[in-house]
Amino acid sequence: MSAVDFLSVIQARIAEVAARAGREPGSVRLIAVSKTRPVEQIREVFDAGQMDFGENRVQEMQEKQPLLPQARWHLIGSLQRNKVKYMASYVHLIHSVDSDRLLEEINRQAEKAGREINCLLQIHISDEESKSGMSPEEAADILQRIESFPHVRISGLMGMAALTEDQDLIRSQFRGLRLLAGQLSQVVHPRISMQELSMGMSGDFEIAIEEGATLVRIGSAVFGSR
Repeated sequence: MSAVDFLSVIQARIAEVAARAGREPGSVRLIAVSKTRPVEQIREVFDAGQMDFGENRVQEMQEKQPLLPQARWHLIGSLQRNKVKYMASYVHLIHSVDSDRLLEEINRQAEKAGREINCLLQIHISDEESKSGMSPEEAADILQRIESFPHVRISGLMGMAALTEDQDLIRSQFRGLRLLAGQLSQVVHPRISMQELSMGMSGDFEIAIEEGATLVRIGSAVFGSR
């Protein structure tokens, strides 16, 4: 099967799970994780209608974006502050904001680029120390200080569930993120919206959709095994 065939299959699965959960299929957006994939393969699925692509590393996204500037490029991996400047002019959404110091730098570079940058606050929802993210309390504090970040929009939350076969645990972690978004949505500000929930990857995206994901980050199920 080609990447376009895989794309069609995964889009159908997303729509099916959304419908089963009583949601509109269009309420879930696929972020095709394109890290390590050649631009030719990315262009193939872009030409088939896929607009959103997720990269883990700024340097790799920097190399691909000029070759496919019409696409919407998402930074989904851990982000170092000194790399923000390289993508500030074009990044569509940063999923992995895990500290106020990082948000300060995003705000600084967004001002230089003359735009507002859309961000998600990454919440640490699993017990695995290898996964980064802020606490619910830290996220709430940032929202209370939104005026300190005039060139940033907080569009929602991102979380990574534990790498486990325990589906009940995965479900509870995703559900907790959704409930937190509901609590944080009580903070009313023009540049705050808790509409986006980025959760779920190739192995657990169906549970994520059932628990309210609006963005699912899927790589191997779209592009095939590396």
